[in-house]
Amino acid sequence: MVRELSLHLLDIVENSIAAGANQIEINVSVDQAADRLRMQVCDNGKGMDEEMVARIGDPFCTTRTTRKVGLGIPLLKAAAEACNGWLKVESKAGEGTCLTVEFQNSHIDRMPLGDLPATLMSLIVANPDVRFLVNCRHDEQRFCFDTEPLRRELDGISWSEPEVLTYLRESICAGLAGANLVDADR
Repeated sequence: MVRELSLHLLDIVENSIAAGANQIEINVSVDQAADRLRMQVCDNGKGMDEEMVARIGDPFCTTRTTRKVGLGIPLLKAAAEACNGWLKVESKAGEGTCLTVEFQNSHIDRMPLGDLPATLMSLIVANPDVRFLVNCRHDEQRFCFDTEPLRRELDGISWSEPEVLTYLRESICAGLAGANLVDADR
């Protein structure tokens, strides 16, 4: 079972990539005054029709051919609802999908955010052809990261080169720390 929200985020983004997305926006925000934590993944993948969107919370509804169950979204939905939250999926066939999940931030049963920097690093380095737009906010502190300018600057240099990895890790860790989203709940 997934025990950190960043791993749920990883699963959702992997679904977007499997759906053919080449641009994925990841939003993570904490609003202390409202006591809310919200995560959102929006993509430009193949999208889903209304029938599929209606069945998205069913663990026996999956597009995967390797197994007959898809537990990621149903488990995330159950975790959100157990913490006075919700999960919503909006999608249009041929246009893309946007999944939003929200939790009561201070709820005792809310799982920790986890290692968000490592999750983002893994996604970016493993998917160099995908444009990632990352927007993180903790109250008024913000971190935004777009992989497109870096891709243009690298001009064919591998994302897995040591210098590139170091730059990515330092940029993401410093940005998330500045937005107070590194080890925020540990």
